[in-house]
Amino acid sequence: MAPEGNNKRDPAEGAEEYDIVIIGGGPAGLAAGLYAARGLHKTLLLEKGVVGGQIALTELVENYPGVPTVNGFDLAQTMLKQSESYGMETDYSAVSAVERAGEKWIVKTEERNIIAKAVIVTSGADYNRLGVTGEERLTGKGVSYCATCDAAFFKGQDVAVVGGGDAAMDEGLFTSRYADNVTVLHRRDELRASRILQERAFANPKMKFRWNTIVDAVVGDGQVTSLRLRDVVTGDESTLPVGAVFIFIGQHPNSGFLKGLVKMDAGGHVIVDEWMRTQQPGLFAAGDVRQNSARQVASSVGDGVTAAIAADHYLSSKFSSHAAVASPD
Repeated sequence: MAPEGNNKRDPAEGAEEYDIVIIGGGPAGLAAGLYAARGLHKTLLLEKGVVGGQIALTELVENYPGVPTVNGFDLAQTMLKQSESYGMETDYSAVSAVERAGEKWIVKTEERNIIAKAVIVTSGADYNRLGVTGEERLTGKGVSYCATCDAAFFKGQDVAVVGGGDAAMDEGLFTSRYADNVTVLHRRDELRASRILQERAFANPKMKFRWNTIVDAVVGDGQVTSLRLRDVVTGDESTLPVGAVFIFIGQHPNSGFLKGLVKMDAGGHVIVDEWMRTQQPGLFAAGDVRQNSARQVASSVGDGVTAAIAADHYLSSKFSSHAAVASPD
């Protein structure tokens, strides 16, 4: 009788093999896919939701170089079509695990296992939500998680910023360049931001502060018009008329399936070098999932391109006679 261990199925059995598997279909993943497929590598993009990531929820993108104004969803679809025109395949599946298999990788989804010679993780990060009525419905219509992206749309209006950390103060100060009034809503009675950012915020005549206050609902019919607020100490409720609310209560990278496999910072962002390489040969990470990302469409695209070039060089040196596009040191 065969040992019980021999009955275990090899995870690579029957699995289709690709040169490069990209996990995540945001700007970094789409750019990586374009360069990988155009470099004549058999390339697969795995996306668990809507291609485009955060930009798919953005009504207008106007800070992408060379493209004055474009709908975020449309921009993502254009990127996808361009990448697929060079042969990139797309599979709408969530990745549950990535495991080393000799010199290659096994990428696991609910439907199948996939063999990859190189993996580029571009799974992004999700902004923490308030979880209140109206927030999801009005995202991209006055609810924003990126002042750098959207503040200019609300020039001359009254807006709110939710949060009390460095990101909230940074983005609040940026928003004050455009808005007439910026009301900072914080659930505590003091900020958590660094002292220098607090000083700048308090000195800014456009910025006002409401302490011990949370948002109970975002109100608007197709566009944000006001917020329903509640004082957590007194329980008093009130309404704040605003044209937009910028929410900065943290974010979490989609890196759970890499836990124990690569080095991460305290927040779960993957640590990479300047070529987007992790400490695992053949495994790269780019865009918002990596440490110290600028969290912009343009920078994510640059990350994806860099990762694809590095992966091309890795494949050339490890598996084939392909000439590398560039030679990372």
